[in-house]
Amino acid sequence: MAPTDIHTTLARRTAIWPALTLAASAAMLGGAWSFQIFGGLQPCTLCLYQRWPYWIVIVFAGLALLAGRRLAPGALAAFAAICGLVFLAGAAVAGFHVGVEQHWWEGLSTCGSGGLDDPNMSIAELKAKLFATPLVRCDDVAWSLFGISMAGYNLIISVFLAAASAWAAQGFWRKTA
Repeated sequence: MAPTDIHTTLARRTAIWPALTLAASAAMLGGAWSFQIFGGLQPCTLCLYQRWPYWIVIVFAGLALLAGRRLAPGALAAFAAICGLVFLAGAAVAGFHVGVEQHWWEGLSTCGSGGLDDPNMSIAELKAKLFATPLVRCDDVAWSLFGISMAGYNLIISVFLAAASAWAAQGFWRKTA
């Protein structure tokens, strides 16, 4: 019996790739929340934006897992391609955040405002929100390891996940031909 390639195995067991992307996204969100809850590092606006792609992939992966064996290789290829694009968008947000941290360019107008930029807010509401909201600036590196910030690690991991998704998509697509 000839050995099968990994794409054949993944195409036969349609739940593997959605489960892997779901697990990777959940791990990234879990890591972010761990730094926030246990490490006491409050996220800035860009940090929160970097979490959205993982939520999107979790939703798509959940739908793919619900589809189960009904997921044809073409649909699996489309799922992997969409995940790749979503991870690539996450890498773009993370790359922008790294640039803000390195002072290569300015951040968003909401960076550091903590949601205090509502023009309809009364003075009493503004005062209450000021004292209740920790000020977190997007251009401050709150944590780094080996000179790489959390946004930098997110950029690296997002690019890796996008590349892995693209690799999986092209493999699944070949199985449809």
